[in-house]
Amino acid sequence: MLPRRLRLLLPVLLAATLLSAALWQYHHQGQAPGAIPTQAGTPVGTSDEMNLLARLIAAEAGDEPYEGQVAVGAVVLNRVRSPLFPSTISGVIFEPWAFESVSNGRIWQVTDLASPSRAAADALNGWDPTYGALFFWNPAKEVSPWIWTRSILTQIGRHVFAR
Repeated sequence: MLPRRLRLLLPVLLAATLLSAALWQYHHQGQAPGAIPTQAGTPVGTSDEMNLLARLIAAEAGDEPYEGQVAVGAVVLNRVRSPLFPSTISGVIFEPWAFESVSNGRIWQVTDLASPSRAAADALNGWDPTYGALFFWNPAKEVSPWIWTRSILTQIGRHVFAR
């Protein structure tokens, strides 16, 4: 009696395993996991990249006004769209020497991501208070003289935003 049950159970387990694998493959090949659409509906990031963007915003502009937080997120997304920079959020954020908070590790030390996460979502939804800026910096801090060759578009809080 037991061998007959095993003969029935094994094909059922095999079918369940194959069905699960097929469903998993369909789910993950249909679109990027957790893809986040932009205003134009084109996915530019995943939920992991949104978390990364929120961390960068917190580290670079956590004490800035909310509009300034959105502006930092918009600069990252403007770079993603520019042929001068990597085409992914993580590529832009981890580009060598692009952001001080990545170089010094502050991006991994931030803990309050509530406001920066909302700011990242607003930037991903198309709010760009920088008018297309590709750079930002705090003029009160020491920076490379090169950055001052950029055309300043606006100032929000303590940051200036430039193209």
